[in-house]
Amino acid sequence: MSSKMISKVEGQTLVLERVFDATREQVFQAFSTAEHLTEWWGPNGWTLTVCNIDFRPEGIWHYCMKCIDPTQGDFYGYESWGKAVYHEIEPNQKIVYTDYFSDADGNEVEGMPPSHITMLFADQDGQTQLISHSRFESVEALQQVIEMGVEQGIRETWDRLEAYLQSL
Repeated sequence: MSSKMISKVEGQTLVLERVFDATREQVFQAFSTAEHLTEWWGPNGWTLTVCNIDFRPEGIWHYCMKCIDPTQGDFYGYESWGKAVYHEIEPNQKIVYTDYFSDADGNEVEGMPPSHITMLFADQDGQTQLISHSRFESVEALQQVIEMGVEQGIRETWDRLEAYLQSL
């Protein structure tokens, strides 16, 4: 069984690590197509209602997560839009992109901090270690997303990824 997520802050960077019980190719592929992403992306009780992805350098992934869990109170029915702009993709090894909060038209939301994300995929004893470095413009911007619950959201999202990988 995979280890759970490790989270640490290094200055203005949030570093997240987890080992998945799947090959590097499987874990990498899960991040590369709408077919895969719609099966697992988002925290518990959320689903992707929009997932348009152009997985290539300078390509864009525009998506909408919607809360479908009535037990989540005020979040039920809420939509959260995001946009990623890919900068570098090395198959089965690395994905580098800038992540933005956006609206339904793909416009960046003012006042919400973007992050520059580098995801590294490495073999580890027949499993895959995923390390994500999310660098923000400032320590304050990082603190803003931590206060919004980013660690719990990614932990739940990666738990869903683990379950999805086991179903393949």
